[in-house]
Amino acid sequence: MARWLTVIGIGEDGFSGLGQQAKNAIASAQAIFGGQRHLALVEGHHQAETTAWPVPFAQSYEMIAARQGKPVVVLASGDPMFFGMGASLMRHFTLAEVEIIPFPSSYSLAAARMGWALQDVECLSVHGRPLPILQKYIHAGNKLLVLSDSGKTPLAVAQLLQARGFGRSQITVLEHLGGEKQHIHSAEAAAWQASECADLNILAIECIADEKPVLMPLSSGLSDAHFINDGQLTKQDIRAVTLARLMPQPHQLLWDVGAGCGSISIEWMRMHPSCRAIAIEANAQRQEFILQNAANLGVPSLQLVRGKAPEALAGLEVPDAIFIGGGVTGEDVLQSCWQALKPGGRLVANAVTLQSEIALHQWRAQYGGELVRLCVAQAAELGSFDVWRQALPVTILCSLKIE
Repeated sequence: MARWLTVIGIGEDGFSGLGQQAKNAIASAQAIFGGQRHLALVEGHHQAETTAWPVPFAQSYEMIAARQGKPVVVLASGDPMFFGMGASLMRHFTLAEVEIIPFPSSYSLAAARMGWALQDVECLSVHGRPLPILQKYIHAGNKLLVLSDSGKTPLAVAQLLQARGFGRSQITVLEHLGGEKQHIHSAEAAAWQASECADLNILAIECIADEKPVLMPLSSGLSDAHFINDGQLTKQDIRAVTLARLMPQPHQLLWDVGAGCGSISIEWMRMHPSCRAIAIEANAQRQEFILQNAANLGVPSLQLVRGKAPEALAGLEVPDAIFIGGGVTGEDVLQSCWQALKPGGRLVANAVTLQSEIALHQWRAQYGGELVRLCVAQAAELGSFDVWRQALPVTILCSLKIE
């Protein structure tokens, strides 16, 4: 099939900043799609029918497909394949149909203005995405380039940094990069006063910690204090070992069954941007804890299923790994999870009570796996002396599904 659909990245300098290939495609197009701002940038340089993006946006794919075989141009900001329209279109059309002509992305332009090596920078977007996704990237010394959702984003980010104890961080707002309205201004997060900037902006953030920042290490086993909970929490040391047994891998999906406050699924997702998780929880209060913790810890896309296993598991996407933190003695919970697990998947379950421990022993006898008992004690005062305060021992089952 001949390539009939051309996706063109365009900058603030408009038609004049495009290469000859892009200009030729626009001049010969029968139809041009784009935002109102994009269409205005090429006005007077074509004879095509123009269409601004509809609401809801999903209708646009059918509108473009209806013109299959005829020369169509889609205009997008900067590099269409970097948090851009090109990536969305490639889920609906084949490479044999599509020609992509990129322009320098906002990230490239911002890195050039800041003098930052792009390979050393975290490139993020909160355009149409929840702001809390920034949480897991806020570390002392990190440099972030963040594509804003609107002119209100810089103030919201400044407030987020202050709440994390990173008020000394330097924020630079770069508006309308590459165009006549380009404007750049900077300030510390704690001193940020601009309530609103231009909607078209990108943030450059140099993360600088205050004296007492809220630190979120990259390793598994976040402090228990990070999680809102009612006591139903896999404690820090046990959680670190449990996650090691679950072995998070990029692009894999975890079921967190009896999720409590969501600590296991949240830390699973923090291991890699492509890790996904579904938290299954029956308790209404803990369901809200899960949502709050996921937002606070930078993984707001954690999927919550409100219900009790095994009934709540029906119809869920097949997982690569399953953790059962509560309910191993429930009827058919272990069996239902095992049947749902992909071949080669890992099932990890924790037990504290005698009844749940017996269930894991019986399971291992039938299906195999490893059993590990962890005993954790913490030093605590006893009068003028210190003693070990023993937490309840936890038995961990880890089974690999071979078939």
